[in-house]
Amino acid sequence: MMKQGMKIVVLIVLGLFIAGCSISKEPAEKAIKSAEGVFNAIKGEAMKYAAAETQAVEKAILAAKDKYDRNEYDAAFKMATELPDKINQLSAISGTRKAEWVKGWESVSKELPPMLDALQARIEELSKRKKLPPGIDKAKIEEVRAAQAALAQAWTEAKNTQAAGDLIDAVTKAKAAREKTVEAMTALGMQVQEVTIQ
Repeated sequence: MMKQGMKIVVLIVLGLFIAGCSISKEPAEKAIKSAEGVFNAIKGEAMKYAAAETQAVEKAILAAKDKYDRNEYDAAFKMATELPDKINQLSAISGTRKAEWVKGWESVSKELPPMLDALQARIEELSKRKKLPPGIDKAKIEEVRAAQAALAQAWTEAKNTQAAGDLIDAVTKAKAAREKTVEAMTALGMQVQEVTIQ
């Protein structure tokens, strides 16, 4: 009789233990899935502008899932409830950085085409002169002419890259083209106002 009573007590304690472990199971699962869904929606864009921060949030999600898989539901739930703030911060950081790159693209888009046109006009103007300015000869003009054509192509490639959605690479290409355009303009004695681009 005593043994039977002990069995009942053990079963009750075991039942309470199992119930206690599963108190946060469903909320933890829902919280993790919800956070993961929101994260996956912004992950692609965030990786472009905030790779380190994106990886940190991904690790936090995996850590919460690991706790859940280990049946540590309370810990998993606690970690999951912290994920929305992390994801919101990531979204804000990514958005701010993207806005900076957009500003850089808008700036170079306004500056580079007129510079290339001015360089082309200078090449044509010098080509028609009988007497060239000191330090400039026909060989230099032809050298700059070839450079201008390459730079125009580089600008086209930058625009295509931007249209394809790779803003960072587009700005990087355009910035490099602008720097080389400045060099070419300077070589032909042109005045260039230096402007810092993102």
